[in-house]
Amino acid sequence: MMEGEKRKQREHQQDKPYRGIRMRKWGKWVAEIREPNKRSRIWLGSYSSPVAAARAYDTAVFYLRGPSARLNFPECIVDDDENHDLSAASIRKKATEVGARVDALQTAIHNSTAIPAESNCNSNSKSTRMMMKPDLNEYPTPESCDEDD
Repeated sequence: MMEGEKRKQREHQQDKPYRGIRMRKWGKWVAEIREPNKRSRIWLGSYSSPVAAARAYDTAVFYLRGPSARLNFPECIVDDDENHDLSAASIRKKATEVGARVDALQTAIHNSTAIPAESNCNSNSKSTRMMMKPDLNEYPTPESCDEDD
């Protein structure tokens, strides 16, 4: 492979880190998917993080193509045994719900001092716990002191 081709491939991977998403000029990540055997597309939403857009895409492609679909995060899809023959509106609704949940979690992690204890695959489950880093600039309160008098 020539040097120019390698550079283009590397730049393309940075522009599109996941399948089914792209970045707008102003920095938002969007996801959409083409309906099978149609020219129309299903709009899956606009998100702050590429992970959220990719998870929305994964949800939609899973409902459209089933377990054989090529996913960005195959470990995060939960097959709820629902009918996979859903309308475009139902697929959009499910995908945007997942994307919004992941986007909120990603934003909370980015904006806070929280560290994820586990993967954020099932962001609505009890398995996602947060451990808070102590704020070293904050004065201790009487409840937080362990002094014995």
